[in-house]
Amino acid sequence: MQPLREVAYRLPPLPTVRELINLFGLRARKQLSQNFLLDPRITERFVRAAGGKRLRGSYVCEVGPGPGPITRSIINAGVERLIVIEKDKRFLPTLQILSDSYDNRVDIHLGDVLSFNMSTMFPEELRRQDWADRPPPISIIGNLPFSVSTPLIIRWLQDISERKNAWSYGRVPLTLTFQKEVAERIVAKEKGNQRCRLSLMSQAWCDVDLKFIIKGSSFVPKPDVDVGVVHMVPKAIPAVLVPFKVFEKVTRTVFSMRQKYCITPFMRLFPEAMRDQIPAELLQKSGVVPQMRPFQLSLQQFSDMASLYWETCQKCEGLFEYNHRAPLPARQEVEWSNRVHGKDNYERLDFIE
Repeated sequence: MQPLREVAYRLPPLPTVRELINLFGLRARKQLSQNFLLDPRITERFVRAAGGKRLRGSYVCEVGPGPGPITRSIINAGVERLIVIEKDKRFLPTLQILSDSYDNRVDIHLGDVLSFNMSTMFPEELRRQDWADRPPPISIIGNLPFSVSTPLIIRWLQDISERKNAWSYGRVPLTLTFQKEVAERIVAKEKGNQRCRLSLMSQAWCDVDLKFIIKGSSFVPKPDVDVGVVHMVPKAIPAVLVPFKVFEKVTRTVFSMRQKYCITPFMRLFPEAMRDQIPAELLQKSGVVPQMRPFQLSLQQFSDMASLYWETCQKCEGLFEYNHRAPLPARQEVEWSNRVHGKDNYERLDFIE
């Protein structure tokens, strides 16, 4: 008799997902951006994009499983344990049926993935000691609601940068769905039409790959857009060295004026009294021509810009907190002018010549 670990796990005969949806009277809720992917051919392809045979014997966390169509394909891949995080309690009965049919190897958690802590969810022996080690046998998979996909990936990118949450175990890969346009932005190269803040932030900390496109007609109910499946693996060596909040602020500010010369939005990181000299000097040191537009810049150029900006912030107390969008009194432009020029008993900022 073969050892259990060598046997391919297969579900016993079960009602189809569509039958379970009808049995429990489940309907996708528009306010939660829910869309069910019911075609098993596509869910199997989804799981192959996440690693396929490499998932056998591993641990997988599925976020937003809904009634469980992708869940079944993950189970069929032979994972050691599957952990699902679902916000909508209406789906608990269908997920429990899957758990019961899989020898209780499915752990069900009711909660909001935006605030869910995965830092102790997997066995301690899976935790890597060195970030540069190969990724642990853990994967995160999810067909994300459109309404949460972007804020969730931003939050998870910050967790990756700080090596916390699920990434306290190491370089845990992700395979997630996004609206096609968002997926294309995540993987967009420099000078491309889709290049944006999300492109830079994703590629700063992860190797990204758009695996395939799912037609909107494959979902129930049918969304107005197609969907992209993106595979992301945290980089052993991040492309940026500054804290996440710094790179996020620089890219957000610069891309706020995407079609303008990059010097124009970059200047807005600084009080008005510092704009005549400092921004242009930092761009020059970064190898950036001020007349280039944000989407034309490379990841390395953005990394250099962020590093020099952060270096300047560390020399100048309060600079990082400066917000050009704040009301005029809150920006304290007069005080900044006095600091820059050494007026009214202010000591002149010593790094400004």
